[in-house]
Amino acid sequence: MNPKLKSEAFTIYLILASMFIAALVASNLIFQKFFYWNPFGWYRFELSVGILPYPITFLITDIISEIYGRKKANQVVIAGIFASFFSMCIILIANFTPAIDSSPINNEIFTKVFGLSPIAVLASMLAYLFAQFVDIRIFHFWKRKTNSKHLWLRNNFSTFSSQLIDTSTVVGLLCIFKVLPWSLFGSLVLSGFLFKIIIALLDTPILYFIVHLFRKRFHLKQGEEIKLLD
Repeated sequence: MNPKLKSEAFTIYLILASMFIAALVASNLIFQKFFYWNPFGWYRFELSVGILPYPITFLITDIISEIYGRKKANQVVIAGIFASFFSMCIILIANFTPAIDSSPINNEIFTKVFGLSPIAVLASMLAYLFAQFVDIRIFHFWKRKTNSKHLWLRNNFSTFSSQLIDTSTVVGLLCIFKVLPWSLFGSLVLSGFLFKIIIALLDTPILYFIVHLFRKRFHLKQGEEIKLLD
């Protein structure tokens, strides 16, 4: 690959990594708002808005895994962990900083909105760390088994497994930390997992399209990966 294309590939990698980190941090900050979603009429999903950007992170790691390789995908996951813990530290400092009388947002409102974010980040990171590495490992397991064919298979199998782990772990930890009542555990896990499965199925054509663009732009053969500097 010529230097110009390699530089372009590196820039795209940075953009994907920044989108991944932004989606991850945002999901941890907005998790306390819940909503109902009833697209089919036969089942009403009970979901946190924090789940909305979360499937994007798994789509991005699948794109990076397919195009840039397992090592680069793992590096993005680790970067996401540091970004999340760093945001947690900033929120903790902001929460303990007293508001002035004329502040539009007082201490009580700020604490109510952001005060539980550090606990959410901790729970999310424990679940996320395990789930993302499982996702990447299963993705590359099926990539080897299928000789880089059947992208839909490794995309969905890896996402289904990792999302079940992620959803049950993060809801369980939030219940243990008493952020959420145990009475919501079953419905939130079921709703979250089904929602993520639906999104994973819907994003498969998107993954195919993006991978096709990458292969066309960078002249990649099936299964070939772009090698960036470590």
